[in-house]
Amino acid sequence: MFSSNYNNVLVMFSFIVAMLASYTALDMAGRVATTEGRASRLWLIGGAIAMGIGIWSMHFIGMLAFNSSMPMGYDPVITLLSMLIAIISSAFALWLVCLHELPLRRLLAGALLMGGGIAAMHYTGMSAMLMMPPIVYDFRWVTLSVVVAIVASGAALWMAFHLRQQSPNVRLLRISAAVVMGTAIVGMHYIGMAAAQFPMDSHSMAAFSGVDNNWLALLVIVVTLAILAITLIISILDGRMQARTSILASSLAQANRELTQLALHDNLTRLPNRLLLEDRLSQAFQKASRGESQFAVLFIDLDGFKAVNDAFGHHIGDQLLISVTERLKSQLRATDTLARLGGDEFVLLVEIAEPTDASQLADKLVHLIARPFYVSRYELLVSASVGIAVYPGDGENERELMLNADAAMYHTKNSGRNGHSFFQPSMNANAQNQLQMLNDLRLAIEHHELRLHYQPKFIAPYGPVSGFEALLRWERDGKTLSPDVFLPLAEKTGLIIPIGEWVLNEACRQLREWHLQGHTTWTVAVNLSTLQFEQSNLVEMVIDTIKRHQIPPEMLTLEVTETTAMRNPDVSVEILERLTQYGVKASIDDFGTGYSSLLYLKRLPASELKIDGAFINDLIAGSEDASIVAAIIALGQTLNLKVVAEGVETTQQQDFLTQLGCDTLQGYLLGRPMTPQQIAQHPDTDWEPQLSINHKPD
Repeated sequence: MFSSNYNNVLVMFSFIVAMLASYTALDMAGRVATTEGRASRLWLIGGAIAMGIGIWSMHFIGMLAFNSSMPMGYDPVITLLSMLIAIISSAFALWLVCLHELPLRRLLAGALLMGGGIAAMHYTGMSAMLMMPPIVYDFRWVTLSVVVAIVASGAALWMAFHLRQQSPNVRLLRISAAVVMGTAIVGMHYIGMAAAQFPMDSHSMAAFSGVDNNWLALLVIVVTLAILAITLIISILDGRMQARTSILASSLAQANRELTQLALHDNLTRLPNRLLLEDRLSQAFQKASRGESQFAVLFIDLDGFKAVNDAFGHHIGDQLLISVTERLKSQLRATDTLARLGGDEFVLLVEIAEPTDASQLADKLVHLIARPFYVSRYELLVSASVGIAVYPGDGENERELMLNADAAMYHTKNSGRNGHSFFQPSMNANAQNQLQMLNDLRLAIEHHELRLHYQPKFIAPYGPVSGFEALLRWERDGKTLSPDVFLPLAEKTGLIIPIGEWVLNEACRQLREWHLQGHTTWTVAVNLSTLQFEQSNLVEMVIDTIKRHQIPPEMLTLEVTETTAMRNPDVSVEILERLTQYGVKASIDDFGTGYSSLLYLKRLPASELKIDGAFINDLIAGSEDASIVAAIIALGQTLNLKVVAEGVETTQQQDFLTQLGCDTLQGYLLGRPMTPQQIAQHPDTDWEPQLSINHKPD
């Protein structure tokens, strides 16, 4: 045998390449396992090529590290065949570790096949050395190298399978595993090299010998490291993109969940809202129609809640509603649905075996609500009026059942409150009337049945007329209905939104017509309901209407009740600021009947306060009402607000309000609500006060 040794630098590089190839294999296993379809197949092919070339390069560099006393030559076909064997073995390994399970039998079979493939790659590569006479092998060392290859393959497969999924420390674990795998691969190679024995008369059969092994090794190292580095960089970039995509998908899913929560649940109590309740009712009807169950709808309304709101403010009222919700939920099953429709109205949907179950539950809830609530530092007392409608029997569809439960609830209120009532056919007339009125109200705009009457507002004490307040009327079946008959129903059903838009549009149209007739100093005031004021497009709708009818914005006054303005003060300030910046004037209506914070009142960009008519009815000098009215007028003057008094019906009220400094008067003494035609026919457009006293509004 001739003498030989190893180039230690190349040996070190072969070890580095082996570890890098091992890490690439582990990373590729993770990429293949976490992708699907075409992407998974592409990663499998690319990973197999990169990993196979890495393992083969380690083997080839190890062969080049072998320094012998004669020049070496290599058969290119056999050398490429050894590389192909490495790539095929790598593809098999990646496929194996990406299966859902890796039981012991499959692990052992995989270790034998992969270890055999690596050994075949090694000895095929050795046979590429063009030597004569051929290399002689010590089969004891050969056997040991094959055993090491199989054991190393089994360990590599096991580690790759368990490190294929992403985890917080997976990168560090893969590096550690790559060191172990690289050491095993290098150990197998050099054990195989130790098995090779070269006879003393061996010589190279290569056509071109004498190529510098160091330069050839450098070329292989550079190419291999480039391939492995590019593969890892692409893998890292893809991993980051997947992570960002996953984060984006997770964020979108969270946003969708939050939007669904907002769309289907009440913001204050987090209970299902009307939309979700309708869906649950539909499901209950489908189940009951198959004969699988019967159910009851309990319509719950709190007695005395408005008094709490007026006395302590909406903040305390909201906390009370939350406390009521918690009490109600404490008595319910997981299958029951408790929804909040708005304000202090709740609806409970429950499956029952018989109607007495609903009665017992309602009685329990009534007694539960009757107990004192301790909110902030206050002890609050409210009660509950409950109406019950049972299916089948009390309604053929969701809407009818809800209306009948509502009718039963009002029957409870009219019977003394703090109790419950089942729906009875005797209540049906009222329920049917409500249903018919609702249907007619939906068509009122389309059928041109809505009318606006205009009540003049006079500069105190006798005029002239400064403008008009638009008052809604409904011409139904030849009768004129006042707002208190149908507006509560419109508020409850949401019809107040299109009706309110019609009122604003018609009032602005009429004002434009008056201006064209020469009454350019007249203004018009329009009331905004609570539901209207909460619409997100309110400001845009008002501005569009003003532009459509080409009226000066300052000639339009929007009246918002004190209760509505204080419901959400910060939002109210923002909305009114946007409107007043455009030029529209704002008026705080029914002032004195709600709960106001002077801090917020000072911030509200209103131009006038409107004293509620309840304070004017019994206005006598020295009375309590007189003191309240005097205080309101003084407050308005301090805040530079015009003060309007409505409900003026006597000359005594007129004189007293004028003495106190009230700016504008409105009431039956001065002028009744009139149609535009009646206003046009009035003999004096500056208006002389009408001396009709002691007439109450319709």
